[in-house]
Amino acid sequence: MKITVFSLFPEILEGFFQSSIMNKAVQKGLVEYKTFNIRDFTVDKHKNCDDSPYGGGAGMVLKCEPLAAALDSVGAKEKRVIFATPSGKLFKQSMAKELSLEEELIFICGRYEGIDQRIIDEYVDDEISIGDYVLSSGEISTLVIIDGIYRLIEGVISGESLEEESFSQENLLEYPHYTRPEVFRGVAVPEILLSGHHKKITEWRMEKRIEKTRRFRPDLLQGQK
Repeated sequence: MKITVFSLFPEILEGFFQSSIMNKAVQKGLVEYKTFNIRDFTVDKHKNCDDSPYGGGAGMVLKCEPLAAALDSVGAKEKRVIFATPSGKLFKQSMAKELSLEEELIFICGRYEGIDQRIIDEYVDDEISIGDYVLSSGEISTLVIIDGIYRLIEGVISGESLEEESFSQENLLEYPHYTRPEVFRGVAVPEILLSGHHKKITEWRMEKRIEKTRRFRPDLLQGQK
């Protein structure tokens, strides 16, 4: 997958792309990425990218000209463009799976009060929200979306790990995990996990997944028997 990100602060993004699993995916050739500074597409000497909103109001809005020039430079109109915004469609695992099948994705990182609506109307295919709250940085929400997507690309993470995660095929939360020591501050690891009986361990884990989902996310169980 090819990932392109436009941002006023691309340095925020670089650490993510050069770290951990993402870096391994890049080294394997499973992911290719480029980050661009929107200011590089301005034409005035001050490199202004924002202006006050028509109609009044607080904050500043990212201008059309530099954003359009940036997006046109990569042929964005023929590709899938994503804008992270609190007013978008809620990002879920099913959406991440669908987007992970794309060959190329382009992301716009918002700042301040957002971006000019005309850019959204002309270029953006998906407006996506990571939750019902507001962040000061569009880079953070964009990275959340990218992280949810790229790890589902075949070869990035083992299939077994993906199957056991929360929101897998059963749409349940993940079961609790334990490791050594066997007893910590008087609390022991559940005996079933030490039994070596794989069938019973699998059944126990499924019970815990249902129990945890019922407690924290009962909405996920709606419509299930």
